[in-house]
Amino acid sequence: MKNDSTVLEIIVCSVADAIAAEQGGATRLEIISCFDLGGLTPTLALVREISGAVKIPLRVMLRESVSFEVNDDEERHKLCLKAREMSEMAVDGMVLGFLRNQQIDADLLERVLKCAPNLRVTFHRAFEELQDPFASIAALKKYPQVDCILTSGGAADWSQKVTLLAQCAEAASPEISILVGGGVDFQVIELLQKSTDIRAFHLGRAVRVPPELDGRVDAAKVREFARLMELL
Repeated sequence: MKNDSTVLEIIVCSVADAIAAEQGGATRLEIISCFDLGGLTPTLALVREISGAVKIPLRVMLRESVSFEVNDDEERHKLCLKAREMSEMAVDGMVLGFLRNQQIDADLLERVLKCAPNLRVTFHRAFEELQDPFASIAALKKYPQVDCILTSGGAADWSQKVTLLAQCAEAASPEISILVGGGVDFQVIELLQKSTDIRAFHLGRAVRVPPELDGRVDAAKVREFARLMELL
């Protein structure tokens, strides 16, 4: 039976991806461009098209360059403008992560949040470059808009990452949920569902045909994961 905290989030780069993900049973979409760069801000025209084509919640990547550190004033200003535009669209939230010397860039984060006070926020895998994950979780809990942290649990193998992910989930609860992404497959989901209370997963290549960055989201593959997570 579906738990309210159960999330099957699919990365999408097109309207076709979005429709296939929804048909397969996804509960939320992350809209990005430049999958090969880890995801950058998509065009707002694409976001509008997707919002008109599906009914499930949408989170939109807000990331203008590859680096998680934004030192250019013009780029910081652009991020704020994009956040303000997103706040006027039919989306659930933004996906972002701003760092400064392996710490959260609180100044930029706060500026962006003020530009879109109605949107929820996922702090993405920039989290893995933070010096102290537990101090960072505590810092993020000060921002009510931040309700999700996306992480793979780091560079260790999954059997070792389970403990860290469970500890992060406990530290983040109840304000923030841990969304596990990065190499997630059937075995990973089964392991985490058996060993932890984590029920939120973020999938990219695993639901694409071919299973590459330039593959297309396949509804049948999404459906397999939805069944595993008891969403169908």
